[in-house]
Amino acid sequence: MQHDLILTSALIAMASGIPAAFLSRKSDIAQCLSTMILVAANLLGLFAVSRWWAFGAAEPLSFPAPMMGFDVSLAIDGISAFFLIPILLVTSLASIYGLQYWRPSEHESAARLAFFFGLMTGSMTLLVVAQDGLLFLAAWELMAVSAMFQVAAEDHLVETRKAAWLYMAASHFATLCLFGVFAILFAINGEWDFGVLKETGTPLAGALALLAFVGFGTKAGLMPLHIWLPSAHAQAPSHVSAVMSGVLIKMGVYGLVRVSTFFPSVPLSWGLFVLLMGTVSAVLGVTFAVSQRDIKRLLAYSSIENVGIMVMGLGLALIGQRLQQPVWEVLGICGAMLHLWNHALFKSLLFLAAGSVVHGVGTRDMDVMGGLSKRMPWTANCFLVGAVAICGLPPLNGFVSEFFIYLGLFGTIAPVHGAIANAAAFTVPALALVGALAVACFVKVYGIVFFGAARSHAAMQAHEAGPAMLIPMVLLASCCIAIGIAPGLVAPCLDALVASWGTETIGALRIADVAPLSAISVLAVVLAFLLTVGVGWLLRRGIRHAPRGLTWDCGYAAPSARMQYTSSSFAETLVKLSRGVLQPKVQLPNTAGLFPSDTPFESRVDDTVLELGVWPLTRGVTWLFSWGRFLQGGSMQAYLMYILIVIVFLLLWN
Repeated sequence: MQHDLILTSALIAMASGIPAAFLSRKSDIAQCLSTMILVAANLLGLFAVSRWWAFGAAEPLSFPAPMMGFDVSLAIDGISAFFLIPILLVTSLASIYGLQYWRPSEHESAARLAFFFGLMTGSMTLLVVAQDGLLFLAAWELMAVSAMFQVAAEDHLVETRKAAWLYMAASHFATLCLFGVFAILFAINGEWDFGVLKETGTPLAGALALLAFVGFGTKAGLMPLHIWLPSAHAQAPSHVSAVMSGVLIKMGVYGLVRVSTFFPSVPLSWGLFVLLMGTVSAVLGVTFAVSQRDIKRLLAYSSIENVGIMVMGLGLALIGQRLQQPVWEVLGICGAMLHLWNHALFKSLLFLAAGSVVHGVGTRDMDVMGGLSKRMPWTANCFLVGAVAICGLPPLNGFVSEFFIYLGLFGTIAPVHGAIANAAAFTVPALALVGALAVACFVKVYGIVFFGAARSHAAMQAHEAGPAMLIPMVLLASCCIAIGIAPGLVAPCLDALVASWGTETIGALRIADVAPLSAISVLAVVLAFLLTVGVGWLLRRGIRHAPRGLTWDCGYAAPSARMQYTSSSFAETLVKLSRGVLQPKVQLPNTAGLFPSDTPFESRVDDTVLELGVWPLTRGVTWLFSWGRFLQGGSMQAYLMYILIVIVFLLLWN
């Protein structure tokens, strides 16, 4: 029954945007109706997942495919159930947020956005329950196209159109790789259905694994396949950015996890490669994040970092699988997948809070913000919860998942496992570096945006978000706190995931057997109590009645907001240390003469892979193919000559 319910949920979600698209396009009521239908569809999906957990697996639901002679099937298992929860939760909250953030009376694209938002939600639901390559590819392409139209919501802007086309190009590249993956699956197994490969030691199996990593890694935003992600997340409406970062890029991680089940065991070198690529993505992602001044672009690069952490956990699990180390395997896959849940919560929260800031101030540039905690206290507090969680600090949820991965990586430090396995331990300091840079990054964001004095008139006039925008943020913040304080609540979900993914070496091993969940809860409760007492003491000391004014005057007679740190100046030292990778572009002011005139200063960091790799390669290929225009001169005689040359060549060849 749960399979019928989840299919119905996906189809209703796909159709949920019809009222907004085809009724009055300026009507807020039509958008509300679409949101209600979508939320109802997602609740039906959650009910289906709860039935699966209550009654266990059932026979897959099959029906004929458009291709004659083939059937497609869908089913819920531990992996798909784990991914369904963030899909159904985050999209519901984001759609409610959009009621006030992207109203039809204020945005002409609101009706189109609602239509494709529902289409994207339903396609993601269908994607994770697909049990064959045909249904998977259909849902994958539908998800990619619907997301592109949402990225292009403000298509009157040049930057938005560029971001949408770049996203579409990267998505089609990923889809092309996936066509290769499932074609090879069919060639080896003789069917489209997901299952263990009949031959795993052949070059075809290696090609399948490589294509899967490239295709799914592109969607997930792994470095250096991330080129589409920063611009798409920055240009899309904030509630769409929350879904893209919190859920959509996880479809790439889902693909990597699902394909890993095709192999009974992978070579150790594959596991080390996945671990290395995850580490590189995590370190470079947070390094680029620190250097950004666009708040949404910064959050986008931070998503690259967190996807890297998930892939690190997956790499650890693959290494444990190969070496028959069930503890590594459980800690790796549970750490990766719990971090996927956690990232869906705190990154969606951060994007929604950033959207509230953009809605109140009217810009994404952090250098013109400041002092917003006084004018937007609810948004500031929600952003603070998300910032602490994403830095992996207790007592919030980000700490729990990263702690699992730390435990697994420390377990590799033993001579008995061999030198190659010990190489995994070198990722421990890299993960610690990622955590330190994440703290620096979000100290910068929170300090520049919410503390200090307003840096512009728009920041002075900022206003708090309305209930439709605040309620989803508060719920997401509550989830971050709940998992951080009581990680045992999600242990059954993790155990079901391990049972679907794991091998025979895991046996009946559970996450509670290898991770101190009770100790984490005790630590979180103690820290939460101390924080509550500290805040209460400050409030009682009269901090509410402290005089309002500039925090620092340093003896200046007339201090101003211009004396504060900017986003660029705060990160200057870190950017200089990483200039070999970041390649910062700085335009220094001209201060010649005794009384220099006002001159501009600009400091920015573009995407190195895109600027130094992809664009030059694209221009080179375009130039090369431009020579083909000489072959199309419009002369019939020339075309007949081409045919004659080909025929003669074939005759001589034969």
